[in-house]
Amino acid sequence: MRNPAHIMITGASSGIGEALALDYAGPGIRLSLTGRDAGRLASVADACRAKGALVTADVLNVADRAAMADWLAARDDEAPIDLAIANAGISAGSGGAVESAEQSREIFAVNLDGVLNSIHPLIPAMTARGRGQIALMASLASFRGLPGAASYCGSKAAVRVYGEALRLDLAPQGVGVTVICPGFVVSRITAKNRFPMPFLMQAAPAARLIRQRLTRNPARIAFPWPTYVVSWLLGVLPPGLVDGVLMRAPRKG
Repeated sequence: MRNPAHIMITGASSGIGEALALDYAGPGIRLSLTGRDAGRLASVADACRAKGALVTADVLNVADRAAMADWLAARDDEAPIDLAIANAGISAGSGGAVESAEQSREIFAVNLDGVLNSIHPLIPAMTARGRGQIALMASLASFRGLPGAASYCGSKAAVRVYGEALRLDLAPQGVGVTVICPGFVVSRITAKNRFPMPFLMQAAPAARLIRQRLTRNPARIAFPWPTYVVSWLLGVLPPGLVDGVLMRAPRKG
């Protein structure tokens, strides 16, 4: 969608979500933002208002299905949501061991259930209007399971494949779906990494790239291209060829 007037962004209190909110903010733009840190979210909202945007910002956990449904219905009633960006996500290290069941379930609850909770309340309204766009935040880590990040990779792989299929289902009804697969972007998630991150990007240029490409309603936005190529290859090569290499790769602490 080239000129969305009402943009909804989850996970807008930091990282790519914050950068997207600031990039879209301007006169005549309505932003509906969620985040889990009240202080940071308020700061983002104030910065967006200073740029002329009309902003609603509420502290919500995307894993709360009922709360998200109520909030999204209220925001869409105020003004039809043109673009929904399901961006909220979390990650955690395993300390060199296997992830606990609790940690795995929490990551899937936010990264996968949170995405579903952020878009499904809007799909009936968008299809009824015959317009709208949905953007799902996956990751280049969705192409191959990596050591120390089983739940993160698995949840993002589910988001990517789900979004690719949903695009085919919603396209005939006038609703676009794009899956976003960033590489390493400066955020609270990557701040926990204690290993070199190739082609690490700042959040602002990453947000600009995403916004520009979303105007063309592509099936996938993946960047930066060198990391994308490597990630894609790791996913298509036989596991026997890459397992040995990945076993020696650094793990999230």
